[in-house]
Formats: sequence, structure tokens, C-alpha cells
Amino acid sequence: MKKIFVGSLPADATEESVTTLFSEFGTIRSIRLVSDVFSGKCKGFGFVEMEGHEARAAIAALDGKMYGEKNLKVRYEEAKAKGRGGRRR
Repeated sequence: MKKIFVGSLPADATEESVTTLFSEFGTIRSIRLVSDVFSGKCKGFGFVEMEGHEARAAIAALDGKMYGEKNLKVRYEEAKAKGRGGRRR
């Protein structure tokens, strides 16, 4: 299972519209769009989980593709770098 970052989504993007976009490349295990707390509109990015080979096909086909008025950014989610941890002194 691979988690894909999807950026440059329009504010009117919905889970249904993004599901339709990605479903031609395989089964979507989960989808989560980040939305504004007050307006409920999409903040322009989200995450999709798919199987590895399906995720690769979706990334290859959709990265840079025009969606709405913007070019999509579609890539594997990068792990966050861990800080030093501990307390500040």
C-alpha cells in the first residue's frame, strides 16, 4: 500500500471528483482531502492510498496534468524528518 500526495487541487475539489480521477488506475483504498475548518472547501491538497503498481501508474499519468486551472502535483508522500526531540533549554 502506497500513500500518494496530491497537490494543486482546486478549492471546489471533492472526494468524489478525486476518486473519479484516480479510479481509472486502480482501486483506491482511502482518500483524504484537507479542507478549511470554516469554509469546508479543499485547501488544495490531499492523500490517496493505492497498491504500489497502481500508485506508480497514477503518478506517471497525473503528475503535471491540468486539473481545473492548475497542474497537479502527484508524488509519493515523503516521510517527515525527525527533529532532535527532547526539551529546549
